[in-house]
Amino acid sequence: MPVKILFICRMLVKTYGYAVQGINATKVTVEVNIGTGVNFYLVGLPDSAVKESQQRIDTALKQFGFKIPGKLITVNMAPADIRKEGSAYDLTIAMGILAAGAMIVSPAISDYAIMGELALDGEIRPIRGALPIAIKAKHDGFRGIILPKANAPEAAVVEGLEVLEANTLGEVIDFFNEKSILQRATVDLSTAFLNESETIEFDFADVKGQENIKRALEIAAAGGHNAILIGPPGAGKTMLSKRLPSILPPLTIEEALETTKIHSVAGKTARSGTGLVKQRPFRSPHHTISDVALVGGGNNPQPGEISLAHNGVLFLDELPEFKRTVLEVMRQPLEDRVVSISRAKFSVDYPASFMLVASMNPCPCGFYNHPEKECVCAPGIVQKYLNKISGPLLDRIDLHVEVTPVPFSELSREQVTENSKQIRERVIKARLIQSERFKNEKQIHCNAQMRTSDLKTHCKLNEAGNALLKNAMEKLGLSARAYDRILKVARTIADLDNSQSIETNHIAEAIQYRSLDRDGWAG
Repeated sequence: MPVKILFICRMLVKTYGYAVQGINATKVTVEVNIGTGVNFYLVGLPDSAVKESQQRIDTALKQFGFKIPGKLITVNMAPADIRKEGSAYDLTIAMGILAAGAMIVSPAISDYAIMGELALDGEIRPIRGALPIAIKAKHDGFRGIILPKANAPEAAVVEGLEVLEANTLGEVIDFFNEKSILQRATVDLSTAFLNESETIEFDFADVKGQENIKRALEIAAAGGHNAILIGPPGAGKTMLSKRLPSILPPLTIEEALETTKIHSVAGKTARSGTGLVKQRPFRSPHHTISDVALVGGGNNPQPGEISLAHNGVLFLDELPEFKRTVLEVMRQPLEDRVVSISRAKFSVDYPASFMLVASMNPCPCGFYNHPEKECVCAPGIVQKYLNKISGPLLDRIDLHVEVTPVPFSELSREQVTENSKQIRERVIKARLIQSERFKNEKQIHCNAQMRTSDLKTHCKLNEAGNALLKNAMEKLGLSARAYDRILKVARTIADLDNSQSIETNHIAEAIQYRSLDRDGWAG
């Protein structure tokens, strides 16, 4: 294919891309000037991946009969004080060079934000953060945005923005030379959730026995409470935890957009090809995970597992096996529901409003308090094992649930049990009560998020309930934070009963879910 070289050059051309910081985007103006001489300068605080774009662009252009003009080319990425990272600016820079070299004639190039990584054969590869980029592009008044095809579905949820998908560099060149059109991506938000399959992979109907554990997880789902399951190996802790998402309320459109932004920044949506996240996340990291991988950060900060679990469930299996430092860094996000990552020159915030569900054995051998098997741990070992989890972290977990093995008589019995859909209906009703209760609160959506001041308003006790709670506090030696947790759980139990007030039986049930606070629990 003959190479097209045009020497008629414009003085200065601007194209537009975006830099993603946290879950928000900042407009980057790519200014390209072609002058007398032979050289290529790329300035504006680019990292190595951005600097290497020259080689990718040059080779990709040759696949379609173009080449970078052999002149003095200066590319400035403004604002110059923000570091530009990654390969997502390849297409933005390439379009600027072509327009400055008069190889693109349409003035509409300034009406679109353009982002994409170029392969050497001209293919446009997916980028991270397409959704926050599209949201900011609409805010900045762009007519539309041109993105790789894999990213288009998530960006298309932004109403009022023309989202065009492209597979190759040649398609974009032909579009701006008015030789062809690009396919427009569309998503109907009103039907996006309705089309989601009703099939539940992990259903509570599959669980034999364990009715008390199902009840505890129903309470956790209804109030957004954190929970820990304690029991011997094979008792069903992991099996039950995996079924928790099946009884959680469906995502609202606002929650889905916020969740998708986080997964988009992490590059999860483009790889999965799902576009909008429609189901609550369930994240289950291995116990060898590092602090940074769990909370987020790094040299180029990315969301951690706690942010990827935003609006969903973070499941930590075998909790005492996690490094203590890893567990301790969760204490602040559990309270504030946001994680702040600070560096010398910038700081970013990632949402982290998740339900923590953990499981653990009661001792190293796993058989302490087992009804049939004998614990072989030496004296003091059980308490030492439990002490791997700090008191402040346990205080932030609302429900401590003891899981016992299911006897053979229960396993072999043919009995129809409640399925997840039936439990979910009760959970949704309880959440609707809470939505009405907190309709004037922007930061509170469920009982678990109540502040201390809210407890005085929504968790008033009668005399009998107050006396019962006082007795439990003194006997179990509970902390002030545990006191708050009991009131929140009791409020949720009352909501499930559709009760306006918290009764004595609600308080009694909430107290029984503080098993790890009982003096002498571990011997």
